[in-house]
Amino acid sequence: MSPDSLGPGSVRSATEVNEAIRALWLRAGGSLSAQERAEYELLVVEWAAAIRGDVIEAA
Repeated sequence: MSPDSLGPGSVRSATEVNEAIRALWLRAGGSLSAQERAEYELLVVEWAAAIRGDVIEAA
């Protein structure tokens, strides 16, 4: 699933985003194309936001 397919306000957990990152690397065979790199960068930003949300909720 690409980050573009999420609607506004859709939130995935850090675990879900991490799974998407791992799946992307597996599909890419360890070498990302320019398009895959852009998707990866979006996923990392989403993952970081999810981690911040997890920390706030756990506090």
